[in-house]
Amino acid sequence: MTEEDQVVRYATVHGRSVAWASVGSGPALVVGGWWSSHLGLDWKDPRFRRFVTVLAQRHQVIRYDRPGTGLSDRSGPSPSSREDEVAVLVGLVEAIGLPSLSLFGASSGSVVAAGCAAALPGRVDRIMLYGGYAHGADIASPAARAATVDVVRRHWGLGSRVLADLFMPGASAEERASFARFQRQATTPDEAAAELALVYRLDARDVLGSVAAPTLVLHRRADRAIPFALGQDLASRISGAELVALHGDEHFPWRGDSRAVTEAAARFLAGCDLRPTVASSAGRGSSRPLSARETEVLRLVATGSTDAQIAAELVLSVHTVHRHVSNIRTKLGVPSRAAAAAWAAQQDRW
Repeated sequence: MTEEDQVVRYATVHGRSVAWASVGSGPALVVGGWWSSHLGLDWKDPRFRRFVTVLAQRHQVIRYDRPGTGLSDRSGPSPSSREDEVAVLVGLVEAIGLPSLSLFGASSGSVVAAGCAAALPGRVDRIMLYGGYAHGADIASPAARAATVDVVRRHWGLGSRVLADLFMPGASAEERASFARFQRQATTPDEAAAELALVYRLDARDVLGSVAAPTLVLHRRADRAIPFALGQDLASRISGAELVALHGDEHFPWRGDSRAVTEAAARFLAGCDLRPTVASSAGRGSSRPLSARETEVLRLVATGSTDAQIAAELVLSVHTVHRHVSNIRTKLGVPSRAAAAAWAAQQDRW
């Protein structure tokens, strides 16, 4: 998929021009707006484009820039409350004319997506929440939140390692430079700081119980921006939500092991149960029970541990752990490590 494959259009939502982009065809998958975006610059990032391309293999993926950012109207302020954010998303859905849709909410976009699902209960088919939270104030202490907002205001667009490390751990000098260019064109330092302050104020706790659509919560175990415990809390507040713990510390879903994210997303959107049973895999040589050692390994896989970490914990070689994981996937009949972890997380004995 090339840069030309993204089609950018504009819709008037509550009196302001909102830029939205469409990729692929099929059922609509709307990506809820997060802190700061730029439809044009995001699409130039090979990792981001590859991530969206995979999601768009069977869906029409719709993204948008929030008012005040990117290609949308920047003559006024960005939304300043959850209600404002949800109103923009719902208004865009109405302007595009989507009779039904699924939602993908990442980071602060999880609050917006959940709010939209609660507002459109009969039209939202499925909802995926990645790296999200229910209550922004729980992300960090008041002092830490204030300090981070100040860092954003002072370092936005300057190519600062400090700012890149907050959101892109281990980024190269070239990636930091690209991130700085994105910042300069996406929004102003003061607007970015105001938007981050909103991230910390967002609170979805009062609407999560109203989310009726099947929900998948994905969260990286070592996420440095939004702690994994907040993903657990988010999942616990939505009836029937499935939580899948992923390995890694990158906050952006298109960085790190993005394949684990897209694999889980594809299976969930296709209506596949992310909790396969051993019995369901019979006929493919997968009905054999797990050994005691494989059970130990799977339990650690479900916590998001790497092969190296599991090897250290169980005093095994990394090669042996890798072989155990391969055997586990074969026995369970699952396509990926993430799916095995999802199976383990849903078993009563785990």
